[in-house]
Amino acid sequence: MQTHLTNFILASRQRLAIPIGIYPGLQLTGKSVPQAANDPMIQANASTALHQRFPSPFLQTAMDLSIEAEAFGAQVRFDEGEVPTIVGRLITSREDVGKLFAPKVGHKRTMIPLPVVSELKERVGNEPKFVLGGMIGPFSLVGRMFGVSESLALTREDPDFATDLLKLATNFLMRYAEAFRGVGADGVIMAEPAAGLMSPKSLAKFSTPYVGQIVSALQTEEFTFIYHNCGAKLVHLEEILKDGAAIHHFGKPMDIGAALQQVDSQTILAGNLDPAEVFVGATTEGVYQRTTELLNATAGYRNFLISSGCDLPPNLPLINLEAFYQAVADFNEESA
Repeated sequence: MQTHLTNFILASRQRLAIPIGIYPGLQLTGKSVPQAANDPMIQANASTALHQRFPSPFLQTAMDLSIEAEAFGAQVRFDEGEVPTIVGRLITSREDVGKLFAPKVGHKRTMIPLPVVSELKERVGNEPKFVLGGMIGPFSLVGRMFGVSESLALTREDPDFATDLLKLATNFLMRYAEAFRGVGADGVIMAEPAAGLMSPKSLAKFSTPYVGQIVSALQTEEFTFIYHNCGAKLVHLEEILKDGAAIHHFGKPMDIGAALQQVDSQTILAGNLDPAEVFVGATTEGVYQRTTELLNATAGYRNFLISSGCDLPPNLPLINLEAFYQAVADFNEESA
């Protein structure tokens, strides 16, 4: 399905960039990750500061994959300089499911990203900007509640129980995505990284149908789903594309060049510079070089959106992010 966002990307005469995440913006506002995870204004200010430093058509809420599991009752740990993480396992048996809190959108920290979207939309006004929310995908939510390795084993040992958990997760995520649409988000980035640990056959059974259920119900011309999977490989691509999301975003394991050869010119793929290896671990010159190499390798594809392969960490040197954007600007000038 083509949306306003995909049409904007495909119509651009320049290569667009959308690094995932807003946590580096906290360096510009003097706030911490725990503060941003618990205060929508602090988060909105970090997103705005990052956008002012590195202007682009895209603004985002934080990628916080603990929010939805916390809404069900999972415990979250907040460490300085680290993204929030789930502690322990909320569900260990079928009996635990009956004891789960039935979450509502707006409960606990689901109330954080939604007003961030509203605030960012108000700040951009009539500018041609796209404000994107962030949320987790169905199988990855089950992994946060039941345990990732345990969830993978469950798909083999008790697929009916795995299906029951996925239905539970999907029902809530459907309402959560609808809430993002309701507050005016132009789309959401749905992170489904745990699905990249499965075989293509298992992914086709335990991830894609549930992602697709949400996408088919809620994606419109005005509301775009960006599917993110930082663990997926080329072997997963065919099954992932069946979910119907307008844009698919991948991490380092995906062979982007080969993937682009397998899709048509209207299917947008995005990624995949590794945050740790490139944005944090490389020198400024190295970031510029790796970015330029990926741009050159994908030069013939208007349907490619260059990005980080996953969420940018809070400790990212901003000069490295500047090198990334400079490489994109130089590539566009040379290609003009």
